[in-house]
This record gives sequence, C-alpha cells and structure tokens, in this order.
Amino acid sequence: MSRIGKYPVDFDSKVTVTVTPENEVIVKGGKATQTVKMLPQVKARVEGSQVFIDRLEETPKGRALHGLFRSLVQNAVTGVTTGFTKTLILNGVGYRSSVSGKNLELSIGFSHPVIFPIPEGIEIKVEKQTTVHISGASKEQVGQVAAKIRNYRPPEPFLGKGIRYSDEVIRRKEGKSAGK
Repeated sequence: MSRIGKYPVDFDSKVTVTVTPENEVIVKGGKATQTVKMLPQVKARVEGSQVFIDRLEETPKGRALHGLFRSLVQNAVTGVTTGFTKTLILNGVGYRSSVSGKNLELSIGFSHPVIFPIPEGIEIKVEKQTTVHISGASKEQVGQVAAKIRNYRPPEPFLGKGIRYSDEVIRRKEGKSAGK
C-alpha cells in the first residue's frame, strides 16, 4: 500500500470536488478551478468531504501513480483554497523590476530590459523593486514561471549577483588570490 496514497484528501465546505466518468477530478473553490486528469491505473471517489484515490493495478507503476495522484489532488485542493506563492529576490547593482500591464519588466544588467509576459492564472506583484512575488492556484505553473524568470540571470557564486529564490542559499566561492 502506498503510504501517501492511502490517506484521503480532506476539503472544506467552500470547495466542491466532482469526479467525471472520464476519470477526471474537478476541484472548484473561491480562487479558481483545477482539473486533475487521472490515468487508468488509479480511480478517484468522493465520500462526504474527502477524496479517496484507489489503485486498480498492483504493479510498481500502479503503486507509484497511487501516491502521485493523491498529491496532485491535494495540491489542487490547496491551490483553490489558499493558492501557492514563490518569492524571487534580485541581487545586483541596478537590478530592479516592475509590472506594466500584463508584462514583468526586468532590468538585470543587460543592455536592454527583459520583458516577461505574465501567463493567465498567475499574479505577479513587485515589492521594493528587488522582490517579486509570484502567486497562483496551480503549484506547477507558479514554480514554472518562477524558474523561467530565475533562468534569465541565475545567481553566480563569486559576487552573488542574479535572481534567486527567497529561501535559496547561494554557496559563495572565494575569488582569485595573489600568486606566490
């Protein structure tokens, strides 16, 4: 039995969860609607205010998918109730950011500003020009957008300049030393 998959996913009265005949779990809440498409090895069922994921195959892949889809449904429930947030910090002289319309504008040491179009379902807020908050209902989409923005200028180990996650620790390297 999968240790993660055997636990039910609890949801409150503000969230509605339905399972379609095509084996899709649709989670509707105050913030958004999420859909989790299940594979044939697992099946979802709703009982009261809980979602149970049942395994239909006793293969290694079936056991792995059991825990995976339980986590995906849990993330969908969490996303429509509270949402997910990632914070990026810009380190460097003259590095700053701003939101203009549906675009995030980054000045990160290039000869031109980097324009990042904000995707649908994602909200970006800029605090203090060097702190970017990315939030949304989909954990996968929030993480992907944060990774794309970070990839424009990843932090470098000598001076620490670049875009980093707020909880990321950059291992610094010592610079060149004078020769003997």
